[in-house]
Amino acid sequence: MLHSSTPILIKKQKKSSPIRSVLRFFRQSIAGNVLVGSYCAITNQGGLVHPKTSVEEQKELSTLLQIPLTAGTVNRGSEVIGSGLVVNDWTAFCGMDTTATEIQVIESIFNLNQGGGEQANIVNEMRSTMKSTLIDALT
Repeated sequence: MLHSSTPILIKKQKKSSPIRSVLRFFRQSIAGNVLVGSYCAITNQGGLVHPKTSVEEQKELSTLLQIPLTAGTVNRGSEVIGSGLVVNDWTAFCGMDTTATEIQVIESIFNLNQGGGEQANIVNEMRSTMKSTLIDALT
């Protein structure tokens, strides 16, 4: 799991590697799951974690990463966040089954409605293209 202020978040690392001398590693699980990349999505703006992540675990991760975190789901309740959400600092793509409530949580925690100017134009153009493509595919 990459993040700019805390480069890699992992659970198990058996061997020492040259990367270890450059980056800081933290051993962590998300709601008892060692595949942290599957059960969370993290950017420089915030993070979405498995819905069964305890409040204490969320606080610990939030402090470690220095970003706000919230628990949630994608694709109508899927707990595997990584399988239904791709996000960066200015846009997100989620599965077609993602509900309006889930999208609202995603937009809120990642500050996606904060962009203006060129960012907003890029996102609007991408949305328009994706909608057109989807409508054409369904008709």
